Amino acid sequence: MAKVLKASTGLTGLAVATNPHHTLSALYGKILRAVSKMPQDAAYRKYTEQIVKQRADAVAKNKDISALEKSVGCGQVEELIVQAENELILARKMLGWKPWEKLVQTAPPKQWDWPPAQILEPKV
Repeated sequence: MAKVLKASTGLTGLAVATNPHHTLSALYGKILRAVSKMPQDAAYRKYTEQIVKQRADAVAKNKDISALEKSVGCGQVEELIVQAENELILARKMLGWKPWEKLVQTAPPKQWDWPPAQILEPKV
């Protein structure tokens, strides 16, 4: 069994991870496998792959927990685990949603304009 490195995360409801390197490596591998099923030109795949590969490299290079946290710069390892779990859930949902495919029908005119005209026009 892995040695617990700290008594508390200091964050309510977030327990100390007993083996964060293994957990993060497994999660990052699952995320990369999920996004590899998406088209290579899909924006979500490109940017998610880039971030996850950087974090996976940081896990591999930094055996010290505090060095890993500093290298990634996005919180404690326990927070990184929560982020990775959420990203894996999203990646799997994105596979079902297929946002890279064309729209079934064309969008109405000015669908994507922001801010909407009614916000800009003063009410009389």
